[in-house]
Amino acid sequence: MIPIWASARHRGHDPRAEIESSGLQAPFEHPGRAEVIRGALVADGAFDVAEPPPTGTDAIAAVHDPGLVRFLALAWADYQRDVGPTHDVVPDVFALAGLRAGMDGGRGEPARTAARLGWWCFETTTPLTEGTYDAARSAVDAALAATASVLDGAPLAYALCRPPGHHATTSLYGGYCFFNNAAIAADHVARTTGIRVTVLDVDYHHGNGTQQIFYGRDDVAFVSLHGDPARAYPYHTGFADETGTGRGRGATTNLPLAAHLDDDRYLATLEEALAAVVAHRPGVVVVSLGLDTYGGDPICDLDLTTEGFARCGAAVAALGLPLVVLQEGGYADDALGANVVAWLRGAAGLVSVAR
Repeated sequence: MIPIWASARHRGHDPRAEIESSGLQAPFEHPGRAEVIRGALVADGAFDVAEPPPTGTDAIAAVHDPGLVRFLALAWADYQRDVGPTHDVVPDVFALAGLRAGMDGGRGEPARTAARLGWWCFETTTPLTEGTYDAARSAVDAALAATASVLDGAPLAYALCRPPGHHATTSLYGGYCFFNNAAIAADHVARTTGIRVTVLDVDYHHGNGTQQIFYGRDDVAFVSLHGDPARAYPYHTGFADETGTGRGRGATTNLPLAAHLDDDRYLATLEEALAAVVAHRPGVVVVSLGLDTYGGDPICDLDLTTEGFARCGAAVAALGLPLVVLQEGGYADDALGANVVAWLRGAAGLVSVAR
C-alpha cells in the first residue's frame, strides 16, 4: 500500500470568489478539488489514506518569515474586528517598491490590518477565509508526514496538500498558496538529515516561491518545467536564464514550455528535467505535482492525457530515488482524481506504460 496523507481540515479554506483577469469569479482552487482526489484514491484500493499528525510551526518558521506566519494566524479575525464582517479578505493596496521610489527605505510593516494584507500578499486570487490558516497548517502537516514516511523507508509517499504551496515565497503568500509545502519538506530533509534534495516541479505554473527560497542554496536544487512565463502566470519568474545565485548558482533549472505540448513532446522535456535532477545528486526528490498540464484544464494550455500522467510518474520513478510527492495545482475537476491516481500508479509501478 502506498502511504497517502490527507487532512479534512483543508475544508476550512473555502473562498467564495477570486479576482482574476479583471473579473470576480468562482474560485478554481476550492475544497471540492481535494475531495475529488481523496475519493479517487480511496476507491482505487492501492493507497493507504490517513490523517497526518500535527507538526507545529518550527519547520514552517525555518523557511518562512515569522512575521508572515503571525500575520496569517491572525489576519482574518483582525480584519473582521478592524474593517468589518466579510467572508473573503483580499488586499486593496500592495506594498510595491515603486510607491516609495526615490524616498527613504520605508517604514516597515503597517499597523492597520487592511494595509498589512498588501504587505504580505502579492496578488488578488488568494483570499483569506476564517479557516485558511488552519487549512494551510494541515497542508504542511500532510507534507511532513509524507516526508517522514520516505525517511522511514517508503520509496514513495504522497500528501494531498490543500492549499497548495509552490507560489508562496519566504515572506509572501499568493497564487492560491500560503505556506510553501514543498520548500518546507525539502528544507526539513536537508536541514535535519544532511541529505541532498532536489525539488522537481511539474505544475503548469512556475513555482516562483520554491525558486526564491532556494535560489542561493546548494543543498536543495530546483528543477521546473512549466508554461513559458512570456504567456503564463506568474509571468515574472521561470525564465531559462534563471539558474541561481551565490552558492546556489547552477542549482536552479527552468524549462519553459510551448503551448499545446502533447504527451510525447512533454515527456521529452521531462527527460531533460530528470537529467538535471540526477546532476544534482539528490538522496531524496520532492515532487511538486501539478496536474494542470492536462488537456482539459480550464486555466492552462498544455495537452497531456491521463495515460500521459501515468507515463510521467513512471519516468520520475525510474530515477530510483525516494519520492515525496506533494499536490499542487490541477483544476479540471472531473478528471483530477483519475489524473492523480494515474501519476501515482505510474510512479509505483502499478501500471504498464509505453516508454
